[in-house]
Amino acid sequence: MVIEQLPITTTPKYNFPQENIALTLPQTFLELSIQSIKTVEKQPLCLRELLNFQQDTMTTLPVPKHVIAKPISLKPKRDNSVVSAADVSSIKIGETSTGLLIAIRGAVVWKQNSDYRYLRVGPFLFHVTEENKHEIYNRLRRAYFGFVHQNRKTAGLHSTSTPNLMQMQSRLTGLFEKWLQMSMTMAENGLILWDGALTAGTPEAPLDVVERILEIARKRGAVVMGFSKMTRLRFLGYRITDLLTQSKPPCLLKLDGYSKVCGPIRLLGDIYVARLAEGNCAFRLDLDRKLPNEQHVEAVQRLLGNDIVLQGYPETLRLAHILCTFTANEVIAMQRFIANKMKLNMVSRPNIRRILFGPYGKGDGEAY
Repeated sequence: MVIEQLPITTTPKYNFPQENIALTLPQTFLELSIQSIKTVEKQPLCLRELLNFQQDTMTTLPVPKHVIAKPISLKPKRDNSVVSAADVSSIKIGETSTGLLIAIRGAVVWKQNSDYRYLRVGPFLFHVTEENKHEIYNRLRRAYFGFVHQNRKTAGLHSTSTPNLMQMQSRLTGLFEKWLQMSMTMAENGLILWDGALTAGTPEAPLDVVERILEIARKRGAVVMGFSKMTRLRFLGYRITDLLTQSKPPCLLKLDGYSKVCGPIRLLGDIYVARLAEGNCAFRLDLDRKLPNEQHVEAVQRLLGNDIVLQGYPETLRLAHILCTFTANEVIAMQRFIANKMKLNMVSRPNIRRILFGPYGKGDGEAY
């Protein structure tokens, strides 16, 4: 079997936006990573199950009473637009007697003409403890949020307490993801793809930050598009991604009537169902709601004309996910590096359920 190899090349240098944030956040991540790792020396390292973590992008919204819409047929429009996508993943690589070892990595992929290029940022290793979590979290927030809040104070920014130890992985992952998304706004008149919905209002996606990213993108003529692989949204009892099963792709269906506010969550995009290629795959697609509907449709047609879309999913976003995800070999290499560098004694965590219950000691969600 022969698998087609796509032309992918690395960029010769870091050439993302000239915003101050792009210059300070990676350096701060690096400094805090090195500083925190020094605190792990000569501790026992308990290895963890190798599970990559990515942000939960699913949002539950009230079901609309009606949808007045019909599928919109699409035609690919090629205009050599830059299509860019970013994704971030993190993983717990072990536990020490005082904290957690976390690795975070992001990837940006962009396509122009026939070339795919990518930039991997990381991995950044952090040893997060009860003693240093406050410094790590707040220094990164200042380096990041200071850009958005430089001229005004926001109650949410100053009142949010440091998360507990088990929340630190998701909070650091969210900060890093927002920086990458900000970096992508440099491409004028481009298409910017996010993994997940255009929602805000959580500690990982503060409202002011997401609104600022969308505003910068609009000023530069770029369109932000959020693809959700899974969604909890339903209409008349059906998953919204099943609404286009009888429609010929590529097509869109706009869903009106969903509330823009659900508790602390703010919906910053108009919701579409996108079936962009033959097959059974349809996706929730969020497009900046401050842009007109005509520009939404045109943006999706430009995506079809300037990127490869297999199984209805853009190739740039697929590559970003693959490039940021940690493999088992990479995790083992990081564990060995930390153990050798910091003189750690690697031990395996005993499975208490197996010890107590033998073959019936399955973990949550495991079948017997």
